[in-house]
Amino acid sequence: MGVEPENTLRSFVRAEHEGMDVIELDLHLSKDGALVVMHDADVDRTTDGKGPISDFTLAELRELDAGEGERIPVFEEVVDAVKAPLQAEIKDTAAARALAEVLAGRDLLDRVDVLSFHDEALAEIRTLLPTARTALVASRYGLDVIDRAHAVDAGMLVLNIRRVTLELVERAHAAGLRVIGWTVNTPDQLKLVRGLRLDGATTDFPEIRRAARFTA
Repeated sequence: MGVEPENTLRSFVRAEHEGMDVIELDLHLSKDGALVVMHDADVDRTTDGKGPISDFTLAELRELDAGEGERIPVFEEVVDAVKAPLQAEIKDTAAARALAEVLAGRDLLDRVDVLSFHDEALAEIRTLLPTARTALVASRYGLDVIDRAHAVDAGMLVLNIRRVTLELVERAHAAGLRVIGWTVNTPDQLKLVRGLRLDGATTDFPEIRRAARFTA
């Protein structure tokens, strides 16, 4: 989120308070197997530490400042902190099995959509949790992204807004796929979302919701 320290509990609580329809978060595994909520594979950009997340235990990660005194949360803490629907994006393919175990163990399949750039992560989720709702995320793609989504039985595409075309959206809809655009932070990008007839968009700024209903 662009108005709070990124991927922190404070940002998720703020997103829910602002009325976001869905809250998106990113997942990696710590050295000791915790589902850590962070966008990057390393801690350099968003904390006062340095190095890959996978080199830190959860206890070590807890010692880092994730912005304005916030600490790095784990997935289960976010689930407990907010009641809104969640989109859990698997950044590290190794996190797929751990996420599946939490979703099943805490009966979260109706509340959490699983997203990933990694086809293999979505395929593993589908194997472990046949009824999970999944979405394929893509930045550089063509019309083949529709076939990729079908190959892993995903029900939604989450696509870089800069490359989305009306042809792709129409074909995806005809194939039974919803299409979400990211990242939509300006009025012009919002107009593009509407013009392309997307099913929604991901934004860093809650005020976008004043014009339409989107995810945070």
